[in-house]
Amino acid sequence: MRLVMFDDGRGARLGALRGDKVADLASTGALRDVAACCAAGPQGLADLKARLDGAPALALSGVRLLSPFPRPARNIFCVGKNYHEHAREFHASGFDSTSTSAIPDLPIVFTKAPSSVIGPGDAIPGYLDETQSVDYEGELCLVIGQGGRAIGKAQSMAHVFGYTIVNDVTARTLQSSHKQWFLGKSIDGFCPMGPCVVTADEIPDPAALRLVTRVNGETRQDASVTDLIFDIPTLIESISRRITLEPGDLIATGTPAGVGIGFDPPKYLRKGDVVDVTIEPIGTLSNPVA
Repeated sequence: MRLVMFDDGRGARLGALRGDKVADLASTGALRDVAACCAAGPQGLADLKARLDGAPALALSGVRLLSPFPRPARNIFCVGKNYHEHAREFHASGFDSTSTSAIPDLPIVFTKAPSSVIGPGDAIPGYLDETQSVDYEGELCLVIGQGGRAIGKAQSMAHVFGYTIVNDVTARTLQSSHKQWFLGKSIDGFCPMGPCVVTADEIPDPAALRLVTRVNGETRQDASVTDLIFDIPTLIESISRRITLEPGDLIATGTPAGVGIGFDPPKYLRKGDVVDVTIEPIGTLSNPVA
């Protein structure tokens, strides 16, 4: 299933994408949102699927897609320097003030505030970065279903509910000058997310996915998820060893090479730019810059 949150004038509602239509699951008495779906377990997902054919079909063009998690319950877990080529790119950029080596020995985990999340089509408020160093980072984001602590690699994939896309928008000068990543990455509106959550049963091998980021139609990032330094089981094991994961938690797995600071001179985002991040079968997350 391709679960979404949408607004047709009645507020945020749960739905499922079906071609150019949105199945209005909210009208069937289904769960209230995607976060609740994550907590409902396999039986909850089976119930949603059973309601699909009876759900009213709305034209996609007539609704507004929201972030699948308009306001996440917790900070988004993010992983830095997790693609081999990007790790080298970032280390060579002069903005990596946190490490003396390009390839990390362990996952670098930071978070983005829930207030940074915006949905598909929403404007990235680049004007909030007074340093004018706004950069893009297209990422595959996994969604936790069954929670737990000390989850081993062998069991980790059973805890994945599905996958979505995030753009880990970053104010590079703030990231560098503060010697940490939270402030430069948690600015309000600096985490576009969507357009949907594809359930894990439809993506049996996430390593086979390909991520492409375009700015104003120009391809900037194009990489296979196989280039991850620390794969999804390793990330789940590493984070859950210290922190209990909960249903609906989000883990952004890192970005590949091709970010703005990888160019000489850097290609920062400017007002009027449009950033598209595509991972099929999730779709394309598109956002203009304001």
